[in-house]
Amino acid sequence: MARNIYISQTVKSEQDLYENIIIESMKIYGQEVQYIPRELVAEDRIFGEDVVSAFDRAYQIEMYLENIDNFDGDQELFTKFGVEIRDRATLHVSRRRWHQAVGTYLSEHLRPREGDLIYLTLSNQVFEIMRVVDDQPFYQLSNLPTYRMEVELFEYNDENFDTSIGDIDELEKLGNTVILNLENSDSDDFQIGEIIQQVTGSTTITAEIVDWNADSDKMYVAHIATPDGKFREFTTGSITSQTTNITKTILSIGEPILQQVDAQNTDFETFGDDILDFSEANPFGEPT
Repeated sequence: MARNIYISQTVKSEQDLYENIIIESMKIYGQEVQYIPRELVAEDRIFGEDVVSAFDRAYQIEMYLENIDNFDGDQELFTKFGVEIRDRATLHVSRRRWHQAVGTYLSEHLRPREGDLIYLTLSNQVFEIMRVVDDQPFYQLSNLPTYRMEVELFEYNDENFDTSIGDIDELEKLGNTVILNLENSDSDDFQIGEIIQQVTGSTTITAEIVDWNADSDKMYVAHIATPDGKFREFTTGSITSQTTNITKTILSIGEPILQQVDAQNTDFETFGDDILDFSEANPFGEPT
């Protein structure tokens, strides 16, 4: 028997009402997030990856967090390399709202993409979209009003962040950061986000300024690169800003020491000095 021709599940006014209720619910019970699209800089079409991705835009939108008690996933996992946080979550966003707030500005995006990032202001964390489901709930009133996104905590791998949102761009300081101790001079100061360069022989080394302390003349740089793609390091000598042509001299080079607030390194060192005499050539063997 065919369906009743007098009953229709595709009434446009009912579909619009259903979608409007979903949007209103997300605006009331949802979370403010920043949608951060991934820009492919040098895509490897063989392996389908881009190890130098850039994130230079962010779009504010509301999303509904499905998790109630806590995040999914393994959460805090203790390994021989330290503590790993493997939080996962499920987010829902209205199709109409996503296309209004995000898709309008991204012509190449037909829907949320795997690999894009979401900054969750609730927990001050950045999550990466791992999977997008576009058919749940499944054709209620014969339409699909939402996207369901499965996300997990983003692991920073020296990507470039220039979203103009401080809490997001701070991620750059977690990567391979080098401290350049500069000679004091009367020249104008550098600006965060500028690109500096140092010419050594026939090679030019470039890096981005992620932090700059004019009082102590300490410059923190990241995204160190060379035209040939080979690994090289800054050396003592002059550096120049590609934007303002300001030049300063590097006196020494160091790396930031990231120490946890509850770390006990100093306690162990002090306690160990009472047991071992590290002034000896071989404190663990026979005295020499």
